[in-house]
Amino acid sequence: MHDHTGFKERIDRVLFRLADEEERELLALHAELSPLSGQLRRSLAGGKRLRAAYLYWGWRAAGQPDCEGVIRAAAAMELVHAAACTHDDIIDDSRMRHGRPTAHAAFAARGARGGAGQRSTALAMILGDLLMGYAGYVFSSCGLPGAYLARTVPLWATLLRETMAGEFLEVLRTRSGQVPQVAESLEVARFKTAKYTVERPLHLGATLGGGSRALLGAFTAYGLPLGEAFQLRDDLLGTFGDPARTGKSNVDDLRDGKPTALLALTTAAARGADRRLLTELVGRPGLDGEEAAAVRALMERCGARQQVEDMIRERIARAAGALDRVPMPAEARSALRELAGTAAERSL
Repeated sequence: MHDHTGFKERIDRVLFRLADEEERELLALHAELSPLSGQLRRSLAGGKRLRAAYLYWGWRAAGQPDCEGVIRAAAAMELVHAAACTHDDIIDDSRMRHGRPTAHAAFAARGARGGAGQRSTALAMILGDLLMGYAGYVFSSCGLPGAYLARTVPLWATLLRETMAGEFLEVLRTRSGQVPQVAESLEVARFKTAKYTVERPLHLGATLGGGSRALLGAFTAYGLPLGEAFQLRDDLLGTFGDPARTGKSNVDDLRDGKPTALLALTTAAARGADRRLLTELVGRPGLDGEEAAAVRALMERCGARQQVEDMIRERIARAAGALDRVPMPAEARSALRELAGTAAERSL
């Protein structure tokens, strides 16, 4: 993206300033809240700031200029993401994200009073709630005119509803005993990832900027396939990725039996001994590295991995084509094309 490093630094400054302010406020309440303020700061570190970028370029696509108010509004998207990740990591019992311990793992390791096991999970849930609350505060106090902000209120409710719906459906369908289906996996991806990662941040930015109904429609046509591509790439990273590069486990998804499109395609193609191997290993809490490697080999052999790569490529092309449907400043169109590649072509 144009000057992406500079953009990321501007978002980081907003988030780290918030961490400084909240550390003072929390410690003024009680000295024993220091583990909470410390983990809040760590939860805001790292990441590509893609959700912030989509809100920003939604605003610019509506013909609005760069300003600090929209940077602060965009930073709120990263707080939504941090909150969702904190809760998602609890649900999946993931221990690492971006190469660092997840919140509940960090609380357990630091031994915050009674921090092991169930209590560390409770502490992380509280942090996730706090992060989501801060998202609304940062957005509403961004400094843009009140009339602009008022236009986005229904969208905020929609964004949160859809994200929670996707998480809820994924939990219902994980280890449900039912054969995973590609259509159901993509449905979860649309709610859990496509909408809150791409489509709704774009809608929020465009709505703040007074964008047309046609622009919002083009952003849906761009955002949904691109968000699905993002989740499909994430599924590949979660199974085939190198943990040293991705910063997260490549066994958790298989161990949890997460109903990804990759698993659904593998299940549909597997026969006989291969099908028995899937039934025996996927979703088994004690799945080890060697067993996970056997499942990966099957996914390669039956063509499921390549099918997912093809699905990603087709969705990126569809998203890029949607940008040509409506007029927008050339800089915004160029940035959104570049973001499409960044979002879904991450390295394994």
